[in-house]
Amino acid sequence: MNSKSVVMKWLYPFFILLLSTQPFPGRAQNLPDKKQIVEKMELANAYFIKKWPDPGKDIITDRRRPSNIWTRAVYYEGLLALHQIDPKPEYLGYAVQWGEHHQWGLRDGIRTRNADNQCCGQAYIDLFLMDPKPERIQDIKASMDSMVNSPKIDDWWWIDALQMAMPVFARLGVIYEDKAYFQKMYDLYIYTKAFHGTNGLYSLKDHLWWRDKDFVPPYQEPNGKNCYWSRGNGWVFAALVRVLDILPSDAPHREEYLQTFREMAPALAAVQRSDGYWNVSLHDSTHFGGKELTGTALITYGMAWGVRNGHLKKEKYLPIAVKAWNAMAAHSVHPDGFLGFVQGTGKEPKDSQPVGYDQEPNHDDFGVGCFLLAGSAIYAL
Repeated sequence: MNSKSVVMKWLYPFFILLLSTQPFPGRAQNLPDKKQIVEKMELANAYFIKKWPDPGKDIITDRRRPSNIWTRAVYYEGLLALHQIDPKPEYLGYAVQWGEHHQWGLRDGIRTRNADNQCCGQAYIDLFLMDPKPERIQDIKASMDSMVNSPKIDDWWWIDALQMAMPVFARLGVIYEDKAYFQKMYDLYIYTKAFHGTNGLYSLKDHLWWRDKDFVPPYQEPNGKNCYWSRGNGWVFAALVRVLDILPSDAPHREEYLQTFREMAPALAAVQRSDGYWNVSLHDSTHFGGKELTGTALITYGMAWGVRNGHLKKEKYLPIAVKAWNAMAAHSVHPDGFLGFVQGTGKEPKDSQPVGYDQEPNHDDFGVGCFLLAGSAIYAL
């Protein structure tokens, strides 16, 4: 054996070891350690807080909006998930300042039925559970009570609403031991699922959701397939996770939520990109195709939670979730914490385009929230 062969034989085991740790597309990847996960979460969060040192400051894009709208509320969902992992006083203080600035109120007041306005209640309730001051929960409770006491059930005509409001109903039902909240949540949910848009916004065939009645068949993507928006389906997937994480094991309709979650998982897994992300259009990769963080983060959040809680098979779904997280951590997070590939507000693939590594979305808050939720679920694994 010549000297070159001897050297190669000696180096071979180290070469194989090196290969086994590299995140190549199309192969299983390693779950990062907790420190690495938290570092990425903290970096993205620090960038956001530095940009918005005053948590009560109005958000100005095409117009001025108060900072208790849904985009900022989703950020606080993520911040409080980070706080559970790394309970720094500054995280809690930043969230409390936000609630106090708005006097723990809702945009458009307690009579609002708009789920986007009620999303802030998720953070308010979590902060109430940490420090049960009545003012933290009274307005969101009053708003949901007005819906519980009303026969109207067609409010959630867009699927984003499920993530914005379902966890609020679930949390209140647990706190007050009142199944009326669970029942109203289901009535609103099932109307969205089975009746809005004539036959409901959930495809029993594809196990994905149309964003609203404007996208049900015969509306199609350029390739002739149904239009399923990544973030919209991510909102539903995340809503089911957050509700299932709250509901008691014997709560009514829990099994139906779990069944839908389990149906969606393989439908989403089947359309993951080779680089770990999901496209904005789930069934047409050529329609504004490319990396997109928010839908990817919400799907990752759901799959990681499903694996950890035994609702999804680890052998299949853990590699999918890890690949997605590793992709976001490597390719979306800038050195300063800015998040790239975030699609701004909208309701379909063409909205808030272009989406790119250096492209700043019209709202920079909910993308951070989605990323922090994904990180919290990966960390829990």
